[in-house]
Amino acid sequence: MQVHRFHRDISENELDYIVQEYPVALIYNGISHAVMMATPSDIEVFAKGFSLSEGILQNLNELYSLDIRQNELGVEVDMTISSRAFMALKEHRRMMVGRTGCGLCGIESLKQLYANLPAVSTHVSSIWLSQIPNAIAQLKVRQKISELTGGAHAAAWVVKGQIVALFEDVGRHNALDKLLGYLAEQKMNVADGFVVMTSRASYELIRKCAQYNIGLLATISAPTSMAIEMAKQLNLTLASFCRGESFVLYTE
Repeated sequence: MQVHRFHRDISENELDYIVQEYPVALIYNGISHAVMMATPSDIEVFAKGFSLSEGILQNLNELYSLDIRQNELGVEVDMTISSRAFMALKEHRRMMVGRTGCGLCGIESLKQLYANLPAVSTHVSSIWLSQIPNAIAQLKVRQKISELTGGAHAAAWVVKGQIVALFEDVGRHNALDKLLGYLAEQKMNVADGFVVMTSRASYELIRKCAQYNIGLLATISAPTSMAIEMAKQLNLTLASFCRGESFVLYTE
């Protein structure tokens, strides 16, 4: 879009690229479960990743069909899932946990925050830690949407120090869901690598990684106190402030 850029007393007309944000409705067996504000790309892997990271699906074999429809209001993803998964969905709706900014909505006790989340069993190699700076350096050159708009987060999968998959979205948790959906779709082994992200480390990212048995999460920005506590409880290695050749290891 055309914008006016101001610098001191000088104004110039120029073309600016804006990151897209659309409502994406996730529908399971005819019931609308959530409407997420997301960048409308890679919607199929996003829906799969969300379903897995939120514990609705145990694996993609429980997803029988997926249909994407776009209209003037946004995007609808209509999924048919197994009866076991549908029962899990109903339980998930009953005990839904809030996201950053809305508190821990809908839970009866703090113990429920860790409900159905087994400790991460993926072994984290010390070699992975040494690969973090190189992986972070690769993030910048691989972020096409962010390069144009400056408004997207990225989540990437790193194997042997190299980024092998990267997804972007206006929401950090959406970017991670897209990545997790891709890993599941491609049947990639979580024991082979780790996740790097351009965002801060908040508790929902820890939950999603733990749900998928990711052993190491490395983020460019700061972690929250709850993210650190959850990572400790779930045996997930968390590295943050990953900038240049340095990073801070909060859990191991």
